[in-house]
Amino acid sequence: MGAAALVLNHLIPHLMSTFNIKSHRPGVSYNMPHLFILNKGNNSGKPLLVACPNCFVIQFQCEKEKEQIYWLMYSLWQSKAFYPFLRGSVIPFIVLNDLKCCLRDGLKKVDENPAQFEKAVAALRNLESMEKQNKQNLLLISQAKRILFYRYL
Repeated sequence: MGAAALVLNHLIPHLMSTFNIKSHRPGVSYNMPHLFILNKGNNSGKPLLVACPNCFVIQFQCEKEKEQIYWLMYSLWQSKAFYPFLRGSVIPFIVLNDLKCCLRDGLKKVDENPAQFEKAVAALRNLESMEKQNKQNLLLISQAKRILFYRYL
């Protein structure tokens, strides 16, 4: 995985997006809007808002571009679009060029039907919100159980 920066110029509906993808180096901070992409393990391709040791970083010109690419990467990761690109027998990983190829294919699909993509992103946001609420409810139920048993013990 080279540290050389790759630049993709691509038309995203209603704005020109130029973003820089490269290997993240721990300790480096970024001034521009950015997100991280996990590059090792079965979750390779997963977008992250916080860096981890094995990730790529994508830098953007504005927050809107970051948001659109985050949801595209999230969609690709959820649909297991990165699995065919995984390499390695013990710890699977994705290389920068394969990530770029997969992202380019995703961007083409978004360009073909941007309205459908926006609907899918809205649905994903709603599902994420419901999932967060359900996790919170499970935590509260767990705490209630604990409190109930503390009273009797």
